[in-house]
Amino acid sequence: MKSTRETSRWMSPDGESFEPAMARTTHVGIGAHQDDLEFMALHGILACYQQSDAWFGGVTVTDGSGSSRCGAYADCSDKEMMRIRLQEQENAARIGQYSFISQLGYPSAEVKNSGAVELVEDLARILRATRPEVVYTHNPADKHETHIGVMVAVLKAIRALPLEVRPKRVLGCEVWRDLDWMPDSAKVVLDVGGHENLAAALNGVFDSQIAGGKRYDLAVMGRRRANATFFDSHSTDQLDQAWFAMDLTPLAQQDDLDVREYVLELLHAFSEDVDVKLSGYF
Repeated sequence: MKSTRETSRWMSPDGESFEPAMARTTHVGIGAHQDDLEFMALHGILACYQQSDAWFGGVTVTDGSGSSRCGAYADCSDKEMMRIRLQEQENAARIGQYSFISQLGYPSAEVKNSGAVELVEDLARILRATRPEVVYTHNPADKHETHIGVMVAVLKAIRALPLEVRPKRVLGCEVWRDLDWMPDSAKVVLDVGGHENLAAALNGVFDSQIAGGKRYDLAVMGRRRANATFFDSHSTDQLDQAWFAMDLTPLAQQDDLDVREYVLELLHAFSEDVDVKLSGYF
């Protein structure tokens, strides 16, 4: 995959060549860091796993140089950490049977720049080559600035495409800040149950972060179960594991929609719901 970065790397786990691997892709996940895809876009990975007519393609934007490190990884240089993180992501792609994994190699500082033109161009090239039905990325209310930068670049890349080739569905998934606050009617509830061994294997690949002091593997599985149980207080669980997403499709289809206003409307609905419930008592 031609990219603006010399550090970028493209790989198809089953050895398929570039054009067929991109053309067969139906679901694309675009995440900021190595492991974001496996945490937030498991729904797409499972939808395509062991299917002949559906394929998941992954894009990781940053180079991994800013990753936390301690224990066995405490003395790793930025360059060594980049190599480790790149390899972990490719191992996850093999386990999940991705159509391809593209690691673009951008430093986080550049991704957080609202004028990241090169990143937008890279993402637009990938989307033109894949023409996916569904895109999973970060949501605009995420707490992590690099995640927000990736989401902005994804929307800009989609809006640079002709309407007829844009994805039919674009989902902004929770990672750093959950989406439990959203009104239930606005939540996209993604069923990520089943294949728990596969999910655990995908999470566990990222040893440099887990051993480095963050038990993402346990936290992600806990959130999936908590989402399913706490979604509805008055009925039995309909799912055993769930992940929440914000529907970004209107933003991807209508260029004149303002992202900030779109999110603020959802926040206002949350505020109003809290106010209405409390008003009965005070």
